[in-house]
Amino acid sequence: MEDGSEPAQSPWAHLPDVCLRRVFRSLHDRDRAQAALVCSNWSRAMYSGSLWRSRTITFYGRPSRAHTLELQSALWYSKKFGKYLKRLEIKLSNPYNTAFTRKFQAAVSDLLSHLVKCNSRLVSLSIGPLQLDRLIWRNAVKAQFIRNLATFLKKMSQQLDYLNLKGARVALAEGCKLLNSLSCSTNQSFVSKLNLEDFFTGHLPVYSSTLFHQAMSKFHSLVILTLNYNCISDELLDTLREHSAHSLCTLNIKCHIHNPHGQVVCRTSWANLAKTAPKLNVNFFFERVMQHDHLAKILLAEIPVSSISLCSCYLHNPDWAMRPTLTNLLPAYRHVLQALMLEVNNDHELLDDELLQLILACKRLLFLKVWAFLSVTFMERLLQNRAERKCILTTIKVRIYTARQETSEEDQLLSDIYTKFKYLIESELNYFVITYAML
Repeated sequence: MEDGSEPAQSPWAHLPDVCLRRVFRSLHDRDRAQAALVCSNWSRAMYSGSLWRSRTITFYGRPSRAHTLELQSALWYSKKFGKYLKRLEIKLSNPYNTAFTRKFQAAVSDLLSHLVKCNSRLVSLSIGPLQLDRLIWRNAVKAQFIRNLATFLKKMSQQLDYLNLKGARVALAEGCKLLNSLSCSTNQSFVSKLNLEDFFTGHLPVYSSTLFHQAMSKFHSLVILTLNYNCISDELLDTLREHSAHSLCTLNIKCHIHNPHGQVVCRTSWANLAKTAPKLNVNFFFERVMQHDHLAKILLAEIPVSSISLCSCYLHNPDWAMRPTLTNLLPAYRHVLQALMLEVNNDHELLDDELLQLILACKRLLFLKVWAFLSVTFMERLLQNRAERKCILTTIKVRIYTARQETSEEDQLLSDIYTKFKYLIESELNYFVITYAML
């Protein structure tokens, strides 16, 4: 400058560290690396441990060049800053051949081995869905991956708090080996949140396995447990009551049509668990398990059910009559049910009255999602009752199925209903209602 004074520095040069780290946190790895070249302050921000506590790594079955570069970068930075890592998520997207699973096994095993050497902070691990029962997993590759994962879990067992192996679909012995590895050092697992949804191959009657019961007896502080109904038995419920009743808050149970679900579970087992675990909420997710007699064996009145999801996956079966479920089974939970999700193809069965009666009976029901053949006037009746404070719903999501391709008449009626209750919807509700042609 002509007057000889120093050029004015950009305000960015004086950005406080806490703000600078927030900026860096919003950047991708490549952009962080470029930003770190700006000055020494920015370079120092790059090495802040808070930037590297969480990492998601995605393996694409058919990767583009951009996906390949993204994966290489994620793996490199996970190793470089692995000592700071607290939460790691590894995703698989559309694995399609044996070459992919072989490369995946090698890359993940190498990463986990590196973390064992440098990391003492990891508290959360999610891997999947692995789908290890698919033919694209050669036996030798699968066995090596399970061995390496078991070794890693054993090393991290005293610090790991959350483990998600959803969709692993392993054999019984392999699955129990992984579960046992979490308690190898102390004969007790410290994991408090465990997701075992579709962890075992779907056809296995896990509920009758002594190996599984022994493995689950090592968990002494479970807070959230997610698993399939083919794992539920009197023995498991007794184990949870004995070891985790003081901590257990949430039990998520998925029941799929292809999972064994005909086992008898005693009412007293559920009652004893509910009595000793007063904070327990049970959430059921049914997929194509819609027959009343099947549901009646599972949905026992002694279970503290917080939410129920019944999904037919757009399929229709004349044996899936929903009326007795709505009138005979679900009212048993009228004092505890908080969320209800129904996705049913009930084109030969009108459910308006039964569904509305159930909603009004459930005094704690906050969340309602319904995809079904209903009359449009059902919405007007429901909103009128909500306006009169006869129910306490805060979320209403409804897809009204219709057999007609042209839905303009129904859409206009819904618009009129919205206008009539606009004050209520906009001030108190999370509201979404549409018509849907089911041809």
